Amino acid sequence: MNESPLSSRVVAPSTVDIPEFRGTVWRPARRGDVDAITAMMHAADRVDHPRYLTLRDEVLDSLDSSYIDASRDTIVGIDLTNSYVAFGSVALLPGKETLVRSVLFGAVDPGWRGKGIGRQLLHWQEQRALQQLATSDKPLPGWILAFIDDEAIQTNHLFARAGFRTARYYFELRRRFDEPIPEVPLPDGFSIANPVPARHEELRLARNDAFRDHWGSQPTTEEQWERFARRSVSRPDLSFVATAPTGEVAGFLLTEVNRDDWPGQGFSSAYIDLVGVTRAWRHRGIAPAMLVEALRAITAEGLDSAVLDVDSDSLTGALTLYEGVGFRQSGRSRSVHKMF
Repeated sequence: MNESPLSSRVVAPSTVDIPEFRGTVWRPARRGDVDAITAMMHAADRVDHPRYLTLRDEVLDSLDSSYIDASRDTIVGIDLTNSYVAFGSVALLPGKETLVRSVLFGAVDPGWRGKGIGRQLLHWQEQRALQQLATSDKPLPGWILAFIDDEAIQTNHLFARAGFRTARYYFELRRRFDEPIPEVPLPDGFSIANPVPARHEELRLARNDAFRDHWGSQPTTEEQWERFARRSVSRPDLSFVATAPTGEVAGFLLTEVNRDDWPGQGFSSAYIDLVGVTRAWRHRGIAPAMLVEALRAITAEGLDSAVLDVDSDSLTGALTLYEGVGFRQSGRSRSVHKMF
């Protein structure tokens, strides 16, 4: 932990530089922009990472979460035909237990790239992120953080030129169903079932405990968890909770299905978003048992594959776990950051 408050270590501008480009107008984003922004993001996604598309829910979260001031933390660029050419948001995330994170999100329409708009948008985002970090008096590290797929070559070059450095790599893993699913019994005394609303808060607390020792992770707040749970792509019927003999949540596996991803993937899939085991119940075989249960449910749904992402340097041995039940690498992304 740093001894001095973050606010004394971050030099932030008093105002941010609004992008300027002939034929465009820039303003803060509004809730009514969500669909147009999502469509623009999808156009960028099909170039940067065609295997998966940005969720409308993600765009909405970046506009109207309680910790977002849309008038200061978001920006859209619109051309003279009223087409959206760029979007950016900067979120000072809650849950600042060991780290203060300002996360950048957005894209530039592929037809407008190579003109300097991306550079100006990133400059605006970084200036706003510095302002956000400078408001914190916590004696904690501060990060300006973004996530980029390896296929997004232009975006990777943009961030590298701006001085961002790769912090972590993540492997995208795919589990095909053309090979048998192994038998992995659940330990005696444990049970697995689909999640129910009554256990919503238990699951949030279990998530925070399970991910406490994961790189860069901070506690998820009630608001963040509620937004995550009500995503349109959430599939509780393909998700599972492991209950310990004591009755407490020992592990969880949460799944989503986004049909919009399938054309770019070339196959139908379910995305396993979160897998975790609380620290008190690790090393008992709970995670592989949940994974096998989920794989059986996903294949029974008639889907071709299961997909997930894993920290390539996870200290919990997650990569070995997934490979043990048949997942294989199919892509890679990274987090980039500046530290203060």
